[in-house]
Amino acid sequence: MRRSKKFLLGLLSGALMISACGCSSSDKRSSEGEEDEGEAQTLTVEDKDYYTKFKGDNISINVYNWGEYICDGSEEGTLDVNREFEELTGIKVNYTNFATNEELYAKLKGGAASYDVIIPSDYMISKLIKEDLIQKVDMDNIPNSKYIMDNFRDLAYDPNDEYSVPYTWGTVGIIYNKEMIGIEEEDIDWDILWNEDYKDQILMFDNPRDAFAVAEIMLGYSLNTEDKDELKAAAMKLTDQKEIVQGYVMDEVFDKMGAGEALIAPYYAGDALTILEDNEDLTFAVPKSGTNLFVDAMCIPKSAQNKEAAEMYINFMCEPDIAYANIDYICYSTPHSAAYDMLDDDVKNDPVSYPDEEFIATKTTVFTNLSDEASKQMQQLWTEMKSAEDKNSNRWFVPLFLIMCLVIIIVVLIRRHIKAKKEIF
Repeated sequence: MRRSKKFLLGLLSGALMISACGCSSSDKRSSEGEEDEGEAQTLTVEDKDYYTKFKGDNISINVYNWGEYICDGSEEGTLDVNREFEELTGIKVNYTNFATNEELYAKLKGGAASYDVIIPSDYMISKLIKEDLIQKVDMDNIPNSKYIMDNFRDLAYDPNDEYSVPYTWGTVGIIYNKEMIGIEEEDIDWDILWNEDYKDQILMFDNPRDAFAVAEIMLGYSLNTEDKDELKAAAMKLTDQKEIVQGYVMDEVFDKMGAGEALIAPYYAGDALTILEDNEDLTFAVPKSGTNLFVDAMCIPKSAQNKEAAEMYINFMCEPDIAYANIDYICYSTPHSAAYDMLDDDVKNDPVSYPDEEFIATKTTVFTNLSDEASKQMQQLWTEMKSAEDKNSNRWFVPLFLIMCLVIIIVVLIRRHIKAKKEIF
């Protein structure tokens, strides 16, 4: 989810009126729970012959994607995207999830698993390109890339559109319980995550780049700072916060916030809208002091075993009906022009996933790939902070154990004293 700042911001701010948001928190499919029976999603492809090349070859592809990030047919009337691809092409899809860009990177770098299609975020894409972990995509095999909006082409993380095809974009904000927290959406800012009034009711990102970004905004730093002292200060800010944090989460945020187990959590706008559907007491706000804006895109690892089948899968994901089904289900913003055209007007204009042009231009920052040195320092500081959290959670164990031992000793001594007196008399 992220990129090179000035270039992408200019493109986005200049083209917002043709960009799209995923779906409204009050209107995903229907605000009143109404749904016309004729509205069931269907699949029509322009070139069926294109998808027949590997039929009968008994091949499979391994797809690695974020959790809750594809339409799976679990809602009535929606498409199961992977199953539709399998039926159309005869190619089996082995589909697994990752929780953070760093988790994906570790898998690719370590060579522990082989994937044909991955969907990392912008800053991670540039890192993977730099380290030769992904390969160029043959765009001739992805004719549906024609639907990608112009403002999402030639972005800084992949300047010549050689390695990736955009999938979604969005912003980061705060989910909170409006019934328990009496703050208007327009007044919400990142400092609420440090508010001791909500101790043990706050969730925090469980990945360093997003967590550091929150602290950096709080401290007035760039989200792409590589200054050693600023990174240390951000880590200290996170250390100060950890005593009031209930837990560090990624996909777990769905269950915890949906079930009311916490009051506040930072997360991605598209996922937030899904969570809001599970708990009517929740709302979402983009912090007034600013936030991160990200792009996720489809790529092919260097180690892919079935490159052309992977390109066929990416092309399928860009089929208008499939792109619409995915964006309608996951509620992120779409860079796909045909999928955008299929959305309702109130969905396109939802300010949660679609902040106004001025806010995008002045209050959002996109991540760039940090230098190896800065990335290493951030990871080390993050690990130290998390370790300190573990130690902090057990900080009373030793003193309590010593007190219990002392109490036991005193009890034993008293009993011995009483027994001795009885023997004397």
